[in-house]
Amino acid sequence: MVFLVVYLWFLVWIGDALEHAWGAFRVTLFYFLGMVGVTIAAFFFGGTGVSAFALNSSLFFAFATLYPDVQIYVLFILPLKVKWLAYFTLAMLLIQLFGGPLSSKLAILVSFLNYFVFFGPAAYANIRDRTATDIRRRKFDKASGEGTLHRCVVCKRTEKDNPDLDFRVSRNGEEYCLDHLPK
Repeated sequence: MVFLVVYLWFLVWIGDALEHAWGAFRVTLFYFLGMVGVTIAAFFFGGTGVSAFALNSSLFFAFATLYPDVQIYVLFILPLKVKWLAYFTLAMLLIQLFGGPLSSKLAILVSFLNYFVFFGPAAYANIRDRTATDIRRRKFDKASGEGTLHRCVVCKRTEKDNPDLDFRVSRNGEEYCLDHLPK
């Protein structure tokens, strides 16, 4: 009984946080899409093994995606970040996905469709932007080459030869190390 109360309190807390981030309509739509998907899967493929665990897990994953660094005290003692709880829940779901009956597998997949509908476009844009950034970074690194920033006109030493070497720029724009600085 105590577990049920804590579980429901936790779901209400997650729902409030998502409602604060998204608004009431989006949270309701998110949960409703998951409920419809699970209901359709249970209707067509049998209801044995179908529970609300996967649907509530999709709600938890939405919370963990938006707030990964929030700390939760497991058993009211052990501080744990939400992202680590999400990884643990994902492992549990994968075990159930690969070892459970067909109806359980479909319930998990269908109940997470709402998660992919809501977070899929953002994840795709994030991957696309990260790839573009990596391409720009490689292009910039290739263009900048292995050149040095400072080089003494007289002795040709650079900051790579001696990282503690100081350089000065004369009025004509030439660089000199302190040993060869014109007087």
